Amino acid sequence: MKKILSIILAGLTFLTSYDTTAEIKDMKNKKVLIVYFSKTGEQYGVGNITEGNTAIVAKMIAEQTGGNLFEIKLKNDTYPKEYTALTEVAKTEKHNNARPEIIGDVSDFDSYDVIFIGGPVWWGDLPMPIYTFIDKHNWIGKTIIPFVTHEGSGLTSIPNNLKNATNAEILDGLSVYGHIAQNDREQANQNVINWLNKYR
Repeated sequence: MKKILSIILAGLTFLTSYDTTAEIKDMKNKKVLIVYFSKTGEQYGVGNITEGNTAIVAKMIAEQTGGNLFEIKLKNDTYPKEYTALTEVAKTEKHNNARPEIIGDVSDFDSYDVIFIGGPVWWGDLPMPIYTFIDKHNWIGKTIIPFVTHEGSGLTSIPNNLKNATNAEILDGLSVYGHIAQNDREQANQNVINWLNKYR
């Protein structure tokens, strides 16, 4: 029965397994950072929003882990507010492997043991500004835990992409439907808690 319950909980949290042999046994003994990129404006499945789907989940992770939050922001945010136009810009940036300029940084990055990296899924990948942040740092010896918001794609190849970009240890990630994060925050928070329980 306990095994069946574990399987059900895993399904509820929309987990995608990447490296089940690597686990953080006690998050309390680790210094944790939550890095995320999130968008407001018109978003698929939720309409016009004033707080991004990924931002909501990132704050839930921070609350549960006690980690520090860092939001990746563009120096010149020219992304369209309209959803379809935004997808076209995102497609072009992915095709060009762009590195949009961002502002700010984590000054004590080297002191963190575990870094959660989150964003919306754009064309099967993380938004390119996240890779701008990744390129600024040395990830050797770090543990990365990905999380995404989406409307059906899940984590796709993002764990592998992060591995290729950082050569860090990548643990099991979380994918949450954007409409759940936006409109059913109690359920989204429970998904986060269920997922994080494996790391406590």
